[in-house]
Amino acid sequence: GLGAVWNTAKVEAGSIVAVFGLGTVGLAVAEGAKSAGASRIIGIDIDTKKFDVAKNFGVTEFVNPKDHDKPIQQVLVDLTDGGVDYSFECIGNVSIMRAALECCHKGWGTSVVVGVAASGQEIATRPFQLVTGRVWKGTAFGGFKSRSQVPWLVEKYMNKEIKVDEYITHNMNLTDINKAFDLLHEGGCLRCVLAMEH
Repeated sequence: GLGAVWNTAKVEAGSIVAVFGLGTVGLAVAEGAKSAGASRIIGIDIDTKKFDVAKNFGVTEFVNPKDHDKPIQQVLVDLTDGGVDYSFECIGNVSIMRAALECCHKGWGTSVVVGVAASGQEIATRPFQLVTGRVWKGTAFGGFKSRSQVPWLVEKYMNKEIKVDEYITHNMNLTDINKAFDLLHEGGCLRCVLAMEH
C-alpha cells in the first residue's frame, strides 16, 4: 500500500486520492497518501464500521456506494469537481477496478490496481477512458526492491515514521487459525498474529 503510493503512483502534495477498500492494504495506501501530503483522501467501502479506524490512517472523508443511486465513479467525479488525481483499487474486484479508473480526472488521473482479482478475471473499460489521458497501472510489492529497500522500511518503522503495530488487531494461537480466517473474512480484523504453542 505504501509503495503503491510512493513508488508506483508517486502521489504529490495537494493531490486528491480515492482508496477503494479500507482493509489493511487500503489503510496503508491512505497512510502513504497522508505522508505524501494529499489534500483529500476519500475512503470508499460498503462497510461503514471501517470508517472510524480509517481516520487514524489518514482518510479524510468517506463514501459508501450503497448510499448512492449513481455509479460510484460518477459520485466521486461530482464530489471532486471532475475526478481524483489518483485512485487505488485495494479489493481485487474487476468492476471496482473499472470504477477506480473512471473516477480519475481526464488528462492526468492515474489509477493503480493493487488488489488481486480471481484467476481468469478480466478488466474492461471504454478506450475513451484512456485516450482522454487517464493512466491505468499495476503494482507488485509496492514497487519496492526487497533486498535494498526493505531495510529502509524497517528503519522507517523503528523511527516511528510508518505504522506496523496499528495493523495488528488480533493475537491468537495457531490452533485458532480457522477463527482468525473467519475474523479476516468478516472484516473485523486487519491482521492477526498467530503464536506457535510450545
